[in-house]
Amino acid sequence: MIYITRQEHFNAAHRLFQKELTDEENLEIFGKCSNPNWHGHNYSLFVTIKGEVNPKTGFLINLKFLSKIINELIIEEADHKNLNLEVDFMNGILPSAENIAMQIWKVLEGPIKLQGAELHCIKLYETERNYVEYFGT
Repeated sequence: MIYITRQEHFNAAHRLFQKELTDEENLEIFGKCSNPNWHGHNYSLFVTIKGEVNPKTGFLINLKFLSKIINELIIEEADHKNLNLEVDFMNGILPSAENIAMQIWKVLEGPIKLQGAELHCIKLYETERNYVEYFGT
């Protein structure tokens, strides 16, 4: 079994809040992330896949293809967008780093399996000091 990781980046705005709470209550729970005027992050996304190396190609998966599916399915959808309002895979989901990572997994898992590999981990850096890792269910 071998593991390989592709890193990509995107910038996006979001707001963490619950509609049924006041702005003050949201601020207490979510801090700066509850700003009613939104705020943004420069996300770093690491997609790690696993499997066996194909003896003909020497690859687990062609990294150009992995980059292409990440860019088409995630980056083009989320980059310079509002995660609460404009990103279909986040529709109706509170855009915490945890939820974003889980949704990215859902989007990428099928296309990666079609290439004979398995998704191992989604690592998403929201800031230099905060990141989440998701290994599926």
